[in-house]
Amino acid sequence: MIQIDEARLESDVAYRVDYLSQFMGFDGQDIAAIHGAAGALAPLVPGLVDAVYVKLFSYDATKRHFVPRQSGYDGPVPASLAELNLDHAMIEFRKGHLSRYLVALVTRPYDAKMIHYLDLVGKMHTPQAGSAELDVPLVQMNALMGFVADALTATILSLGLDRATEERTVRAFNKLLWLQNDLITRHYQGAQQVESGVGRPHHRAGRPAAASA
Repeated sequence: MIQIDEARLESDVAYRVDYLSQFMGFDGQDIAAIHGAAGALAPLVPGLVDAVYVKLFSYDATKRHFVPRQSGYDGPVPASLAELNLDHAMIEFRKGHLSRYLVALVTRPYDAKMIHYLDLVGKMHTPQAGSAELDVPLVQMNALMGFVADALTATILSLGLDRATEERTVRAFNKLLWLQNDLITRHYQGAQQVESGVGRPHHRAGRPAAASA
């Protein structure tokens, strides 16, 4: 039986990702499948991003989080929820972030820097990082991740891949998005943040490839 330091799971991000990856079976083959889909998925990213924002703008509970100034954006901000539309400069700014995130998923190595990046994605949606005005409730983050997961699955199924590659790719992205979801929810649980834990080596047999591929 593998022994897990449960307290360390809450303080050491790399250790946490190692554990989750091993438990789910997220390994180098999954990462290869994700990277292998880059060429086919890249041209579809703009359409996927547009679909995400159409969905976000369909509910006041999600749209309202785009009214305050977004972190890193220096342009004009909408005066009200009613004034905000999908063509607003701040939304184009946010779409750029989501596009780069999706590209990063299929192109970047899954090393310590990537783990830190995925963890920061979760943290940025709370007052702990980014804009102090941005505090997205967990229920809205879960709704978003569920929509993105389904949209990605539908996109992969539309690529016309052979059955084995299609199955491998869908399963790989499913595991990856569960990892991402955990790195979001942990920032809503009052977990102790120890950034120095990212990239720390772990001497444990059977360490999964997700943090070192």
